[in-house]
Amino acid sequence: MTNKLIANAPEKFLPVKTLTREEVHNFNQERIDLITKEFTDGFNFIKNYPKSVTFFGGSRIKENDSYYALAYSLGGRIVKDLGYSVFSGGGPGIMEAANRGAFEAGGQSLGLTIKLPHEQTTNQYLTDNVDLYYFFIRKVCLSFSAEAYIFFPGGFGTLDEFFEILTLVQTHKIEKIPLILVGKDFWSGVDSLIKNEMLTRGTIEENDIDLYKITDDVDEIIEIIRKVPVKENIEFSYKEVV
Repeated sequence: MTNKLIANAPEKFLPVKTLTREEVHNFNQERIDLITKEFTDGFNFIKNYPKSVTFFGGSRIKENDSYYALAYSLGGRIVKDLGYSVFSGGGPGIMEAANRGAFEAGGQSLGLTIKLPHEQTTNQYLTDNVDLYYFFIRKVCLSFSAEAYIFFPGGFGTLDEFFEILTLVQTHKIEKIPLILVGKDFWSGVDSLIKNEMLTRGTIEENDIDLYKITDDVDEIIEIIRKVPVKENIEFSYKEVV
């Protein structure tokens, strides 16, 4: 057995260059400089649009899906009824639907875009965007300055973004703002997990379940957003949020 494992082992000597301390330092400094630049570019971009709503949701949701139609309708209503900008990650699926609704309603349709190995492409309905390299920078930038966050059904990324922003609100890292979950059939399972497991085990508090709202009613969503005070004169730097 031992001989067989050794025979199938990878090459012992791999063509890997050993970096000097100075080379490691220079490499790290280049990364830090890029991260600093991307945070600055991202926050300067979103600061130009003080009244906005951010959409999250699956990039694989197709145009014939009912949630695509709902995100499209809601994106248009936010522009027409409220005069707000619509932000998303700028990709396909729910992001495209929300941007398309805002775009075709004549509003500001914005994206914090990033390239991923597979499904991510920039949708064609953006009036403006900033292109980022680091995924975590996009997520941080999307977590600040909006008047409300709307989450549609999605995959791991959507759940990651929801729980991250929920945690930021819970821990008062960002002010309490509406977290609206659209898609009762999708989010009811998450809601049950939170209430039946987390709450009953004492890992969260009773008032934590009031930090989000599940609804498929577009009129109700518009009224929730309408009641949120618009943040004015937002000034921050990446050092304040990382």
